[in-house]
Amino acid sequence: MTEQVVRLIYPPSAVNTPIVNQLIRNFGDLSVNILRAEVNPTEGWLEVQLMGSAPVIESSIDWLRSQGVEVQVLGA
Repeated sequence: MTEQVVRLIYPPSAVNTPIVNQLIRNFGDLSVNILRAEVNPTEGWLEVQLMGSAPVIESSIDWLRSQGVEVQVLGA
């Protein structure tokens, strides 16, 4: 199992979208642990630990980016 810590930066248009919920539903082999977050009505970010196989983590990051979320890889 691989671990990757990323920061998810939400655009204003996605702040009210349940993106983490959709991420978990779309990638059943992925575990998501929220480490830190700062969200307000107009913007927000989350630092999350993604755990799973390397291909699943890579696919999940691609999916997040396709949803308009900026993904910054912070470390393992």
